[in-house]
Amino acid sequence: MPPFRALARSLASAALLLPLAACGGSDGGGGSDNPGRASAAPGFPYTVTNCGVSTTYTAPPRRAVTLNQHSTELLLALGLQDRMVGTAYLDDAVLPRYREAYDRIKVLAAEYPSKELLLGAEPDFAYGGYTSAFDKSQGRDREGLRASGINSRLNVEYCTDGRVGLDRLKTEITEVAATFGVPDRGARLIEDQQRRIDAVTARVAAGPRPSVFVFDSGEGSASTSGGKGIGNEIVSLAGGTNVFADLQATFGEVSWEQVIERRPEVVLIYDYGGTSVEAKKQRLLNDPALAEVPAVKNRRFAVLPLSSAVLGVRVADAVESLAAQLHPGTA
Repeated sequence: MPPFRALARSLASAALLLPLAACGGSDGGGGSDNPGRASAAPGFPYTVTNCGVSTTYTAPPRRAVTLNQHSTELLLALGLQDRMVGTAYLDDAVLPRYREAYDRIKVLAAEYPSKELLLGAEPDFAYGGYTSAFDKSQGRDREGLRASGINSRLNVEYCTDGRVGLDRLKTEITEVAATFGVPDRGARLIEDQQRRIDAVTARVAAGPRPSVFVFDSGEGSASTSGGKGIGNEIVSLAGGTNVFADLQATFGEVSWEQVIERRPEVVLIYDYGGTSVEAKKQRLLNDPALAEVPAVKNRRFAVLPLSSAVLGVRVADAVESLAAQLHPGTA
């Protein structure tokens, strides 16, 4: 049994000890600064060490703010919209299945909120998807937030030694679900992700594995997906090979000479921000130096939204979508 699925089943069993009635908590916010509770919620106190920060929760958070899209969508996937008092910073449209719930939550800022806006929402928990969410120069560092009575979490993709794979996805889902007192929901989400990914890997197992260059952005050099992030794992699970898997970074800069040398068969374009997919394609197609790169010569492009290439609930979506583009005959 795959370890991802084995953990999901064990969590589902453990969830019987943590009924959903615990979700609402009781008076006061969840956190290490609220020790005098008359009775603890089932499963609490819960202590977790996340990216070097250890926190003991005496109850589930009741007023969460999410600071990036993938943190927002994970809480929505766990059915926690009633515990969310603010969101910020979308890279793409929220997935249709979460749109109705998302539309009922206040958007604090188009990008990151100022410290004043964040504090004004009176959160007891802040959840960031990227390290930039907790920028000290902007007053949002985790230590400073804790001093203001706000516990926090950073997505583990940005504090993992070595490569990020499905084990890190299950860690993220498991720990977030436990923090909010809903481990059974986390177990179901893990099971769903694994089931869908297993179906894809079975379909592409016997086929060729085209070499893939991930094009995030760039003019004088290219920003690409290295071997450490979940983006590399998505390419592999979808039946491809990342030509920059040896780059020891989640994202990194490479020269166009390196791209030419590695002769990728497919270019995977990350879609986000103010530069369209078509503009990115034209940047590659109009560069004479890239004319003999197989992917460019054959105009073989794949596309994923950036929000699907980070550690969150879109991993299975991304694997399914990319596999269909790399192996169109296997869908």
